[in-house]
Amino acid sequence: MNEAADTLACDVPLLGIAAWSGTGKTTLLETLLPLLRARGWPTAVIKHAHHDFDIDKPGKDSHRLREAGATPMVVASGRRFALMMETPGQQEPDLPMLVAQVVGLKPALILVEGFKTWPIPKLELYRSDSDQAWAAEQDPWVQAVAYKPVEVPPGTLARLPAGLPRLNLDDPGEILTWVVDWAAAWQPSPQR
Repeated sequence: MNEAADTLACDVPLLGIAAWSGTGKTTLLETLLPLLRARGWPTAVIKHAHHDFDIDKPGKDSHRLREAGATPMVVASGRRFALMMETPGQQEPDLPMLVAQVVGLKPALILVEGFKTWPIPKLELYRSDSDQAWAAEQDPWVQAVAYKPVEVPPGTLARLPAGLPRLNLDDPGEILTWVVDWAAAWQPSPQR
């Protein structure tokens, strides 16, 4: 299941965290990121936003220069830097371009929050109160599902592909172990 990573020109394990809004993607990532780093897996995150956003403040030099046409605009200090790039006319973010930006920084793993319809390996988070079907029923890129066992109605799990790893959404240690094992086993496609 590495064809998408190759399409994205990625030599780093790339795993989507896919779920409907309100399922707990960000909360899970907040828990996993320090644990991954402690295990020797410095991890980059690419997050999909469904709205217009700005990290810059009107009136600041960087904002004025970006408004004047700087593209990209990089603001840097000794502690951090931010790259701001206008994408006029683009309906959705360009995941391959974003991955290419991140790969150069040499993370051990890239987690992608959102982008749930992209053909990339995914961990699906599921809550029964979302009234949504399991993505794993239709999406062959789902590598595992994490859910709260007490929330899943009887018979629901039978709809999932046989052999698909099933994880407890309330057990970050179990999810961490699965992510690390998955990333350690990941190999770029030999066709590259």
